[in-house]
Amino acid sequence: MSVRVERRQILQVHELYCHLTGQKLRLDFLRERQWYELLRQGFHLEEVRRVIEYLQREIREGRRNVGALKLSNLLQPDRFEEDLNIGHMRLRSPAPPAPPKAVSPPQSAEEYERLRREGLEHIRRFRQTLR
Repeated sequence: MSVRVERRQILQVHELYCHLTGQKLRLDFLRERQWYELLRQGFHLEEVRRVIEYLQREIREGRRNVGALKLSNLLQPDRFEEDLNIGHMRLRSPAPPAPPKAVSPPQSAEEYERLRREGLEHIRRFRQTLR
């Protein structure tokens, strides 16, 4: 997807980056071109904000290196897109295992005796494996 990008958009997004990171970086031709390429692919100001805030949160938590916020790293479209998507994800822990099935008590003395013998047989076989 190719989007028309105006110079004013490039200036805004670069100013936002400098403001959020506390840096004062000049906007030379190379950086302007990198911003242009990122915006041309359809990313916009709010997505840049989200990625920067996500990376700052990850850095504070010790999960990312401060180098992730370097402009040269941020402006790589593939990495930017991945960080944007990861920032949107809600990581969930796996569902707790289902509770074990309740075993109904034996209905008769014969069933109780059969289950008792099966249990004893399992114990006997287990003991043999320990020898």
